[in-house]
Amino acid sequence: MTAPPASATWITPLDPDLDPLARPDGVRLAVKDCIDVAGAVTTAGSPVIAESAEPATADAPCLEVARAAGARIVGKANLHELCFGATGINPHYGTPRNPLDPRRIPGGSSSGSAVAVADGEADVGFGTDTAGSIRNPAACCGIVGLKTTFGLVPVEGVRPLAPSLDTVGVLARTVADLAVGATLLDPRLTDGDVTPSLTAGRFRLPDTDPTIEAAIDSALIDAGIDAVDVELPGWNDAHAAALAVLFGEALIVNDDLWRHHHDRLGPDLVERFTFAQAISPAELGDARARREPWRLELAEVLGSVGVLVLPTMASYPVRATVGAAAPNPACPAINLAGHPALALPVPSGGLLPASMQLVAPDHHEGRLLATAAAIEAAVAHR
Repeated sequence: MTAPPASATWITPLDPDLDPLARPDGVRLAVKDCIDVAGAVTTAGSPVIAESAEPATADAPCLEVARAAGARIVGKANLHELCFGATGINPHYGTPRNPLDPRRIPGGSSSGSAVAVADGEADVGFGTDTAGSIRNPAACCGIVGLKTTFGLVPVEGVRPLAPSLDTVGVLARTVADLAVGATLLDPRLTDGDVTPSLTAGRFRLPDTDPTIEAAIDSALIDAGIDAVDVELPGWNDAHAAALAVLFGEALIVNDDLWRHHHDRLGPDLVERFTFAQAISPAELGDARARREPWRLELAEVLGSVGVLVLPTMASYPVRATVGAAAPNPACPAINLAGHPALALPVPSGGLLPASMQLVAPDHHEGRLLATAAAIEAAVAHR
């Protein structure tokens, strides 16, 4: 195994000055190392993958617009091994340091992309989101993250985790920068409805830290958004179904790796794949079938309000220790539905910001960006 780089943010730092397609004034872009970049090995954060992989012969299609715009790709960013984890702790390549508090997890799995952006080493980060893998690190690192509509951005050239849930998305420090990154990912993300929503369905997750709930409510009030509490009776079933799809499909995708190299995977992955073995084909089928009823339930809410609002994480990021627990999940159920979602930091009165999650109907990323920009501006005084 090759020695990890000095900074755990990067698995493969790249020099954009050597890239003939990069413009001197181009956006500095961090690319999660599960996305192919021509000439670089895609490791997926796993030495087993790295040892047998050849440098990519072409960029993943999701980089096409950014390349054409002269983006400066500054590196392949670290990640939770195989994209399969929410803490961002990588026992092989090191763990990117959370710039808000180095003692805490950076969140996963797009940890390196989030830290690169939060630290100012990149203007925009591209990552993937299967069960919160962009929104969780955005929440942990106090930045903004966008999960795109399922199926909109091509995933060819991106190492899969759970194909029924996988999406490519964007991280940035501000909503304005996020919009720039979204346009570089796919211009359709910033087309169409770009009017901020004046109404929100406020969903309250049980056991959420009360300071996070209060921070979200205060931000909505500051922005003048009319929020009404909503019930989602199918939330728990949708969450469970999303995790069943995640674990079941992750084992299918990585079956050969698991059968032949399980002794070389991180201990947390061994635990996850062992759990996944208990998911039967029938259970996986039932979990996938839960998607449409869940989408219908969400449609009733989103038909009467502009956005759905809930926490990105129900608690603040935990200490980055071996065996650290993943953040309290508030994202997987949204991945099951496939809708776009945005994580936005809001002041919570403490050292760490809270993060609110905005959800809109399919292909309404523009509405999310406009609404988030209005909230961001409204809470700036705090």
